[in-house]
Amino acid sequence: MLLKITRQTGGNSRSESGAVRRASPVSMTPSRSMLSTIGKELKAHAPFTVVGALTGVAIMAVFATAEVPRSLSAKLFWGLHPLHVLLSALVTAGMYRLHSQGNLWATISIGYFGSIGIATLSDCIIPYLGEAVLGLPNKGIHFGFIEKWWLVNPLAAIGIAVAYLWPQTAFPHAGHVLLSTWASLFHMIMALGKDVGPLTLAIIPVFLFLAVWIPCCTSDIVFPLLFSHDAVRGRRSASQEQSVLASSGRLARSREPQAKDVLTKDSRL
Repeated sequence: MLLKITRQTGGNSRSESGAVRRASPVSMTPSRSMLSTIGKELKAHAPFTVVGALTGVAIMAVFATAEVPRSLSAKLFWGLHPLHVLLSALVTAGMYRLHSQGNLWATISIGYFGSIGIATLSDCIIPYLGEAVLGLPNKGIHFGFIEKWWLVNPLAAIGIAVAYLWPQTAFPHAGHVLLSTWASLFHMIMALGKDVGPLTLAIIPVFLFLAVWIPCCTSDIVFPLLFSHDAVRGRRSASQEQSVLASSGRLARSREPQAKDVLTKDSRL
C-alpha cells in the first residue's frame, strides 16, 4: 500500500508587471496522510477482529465446559505464538521491502522489532493486562523470544530472510487475525481457574479485540511504512518545498519596496 501524499498549489498572481507568483503552502503533510491511512486500516480490519474475538469466546466456553487441562492451553499457545511471529516477520519485512529501497540491515531491524515486538504485545502483554484486571488465579506473562528463544527468534529470522528475497504480503489478513486471536486467547485460558464467571466471559473478548486490532494493523502496515522510502521522501519533499516557498516569499517581499520606489520616481517625473 503506497502512501498518497497530495499537494495543492495555487497562486496569487501579482500584476502583469510584477511577474512574481506565489504557491500556497502544502495542504496535506505526510503525517496527516499517515494518520489517515492508519484510521482507514483500523476501520477496515475491525470486522475481522470482532469475528476473531467471537471465535475466541466460543473456544473458551468449550474449554471451560469440558474442563480442558491448562497444559493443553500452554501447548497451543507455544504453537500459535511462534507461528504468529513468523507470519508477522514475513508481512512486516515484505511490506517494507515493497515500499522502500529496502537495504539488508534496515529490513532485518524493522522485520525483527516489528514482528517480535508487536507479537509480544499482542499475544503476551495485553492478555496479561486482562488477566491482572480480572484477577485470574494463574495469571502470568510469557515472553516467547526469551522463554523459547531457540524457537521464536529463528522463526523471525526465517520470515525476514524470505521477505528480503521474495517480498510478498498476500497472506489474508483474516488468517493473521485468527492466529493472533487464538494465541492471545490461550495465554488467557492458561490463567483461568476452575470457575469461569459471566464477568470473565464478558471482559475477555474486549481484551482479545484490543490485543489483535491495533497490533496487527501496526505490524502489517503502519510500522513498515513509517520507515519506508516513500514516507521519508514525502517528508523531505515537503520540507524542501516549504523552504523554496519561504525563499520565494522573502524574494517577493524584498522586491516590493523596489517597485514602490520606481513608481514614486516615475510619478515625480
